[in-house]
Amino acid sequence: MDTTMTKTDTAASRDLVLTRIIDAPREKVYRCWTDAALLPHWFAPKPWSTPRAELDVRAGGSSMVVMADEDGNEYPNPGIYLEVVPNEKLVFTDAYTSAWEPSGKPFMTVVLTFEDAGDGKTKYTAVAKHWSVEDREAHEKMGFHEGWGICANQLEQLAKTL
Repeated sequence: MDTTMTKTDTAASRDLVLTRIIDAPREKVYRCWTDAALLPHWFAPKPWSTPRAELDVRAGGSSMVVMADEDGNEYPNPGIYLEVVPNEKLVFTDAYTSAWEPSGKPFMTVVLTFEDAGDGKTKYTAVAKHWSVEDREAHEKMGFHEGWGICANQLEQLAKTL
C-alpha cells in the first residue's frame, strides 16, 4: 500500500483555519464550548439554530450537537473528544460516534485552542482537519469561513455576558 502523500495533499492543504481575538477571557470562551446549556446559544450561524447539545467533555467522551436549518430540518453531529485541556484546548472528531464506534463517513477533526491575549481577551483558533482535500473543499464551499466567523461573533457576544 502506497502511503505517500502528493504535494497537493498535505496536512496543511486539508486544513481550514479561523483565528480571532475574542473580547472575553479564555475561561469564558472555553465554557461556551463545554457547557451544554450555553452551546445552543451560539453554535449555529443564524438563522440556523442548535436545538440540542449533549456533551461529555473528557477524552473519550461523546458529544451530540444537533443543528437545524430555518425550516426545522435537523442535522445531528455526533462525535468524540480526543483531548481536553481545560481553558486551553479541545480536540474532537466525527470519525467516531459513541464508545469509539467508527462513524460511517468521517469528515473532520477539530482542534480548538484558547490562548490568553491580554486585557481579558482570548486568541481563539479553530482548525478543521479534513481527511481529504475534497472534504476540505466541500467544507469551504459550504461556507466554513463565513459560518464559523458568524459563530465566533456569536460566541464572543455570549462569553462577554458570563
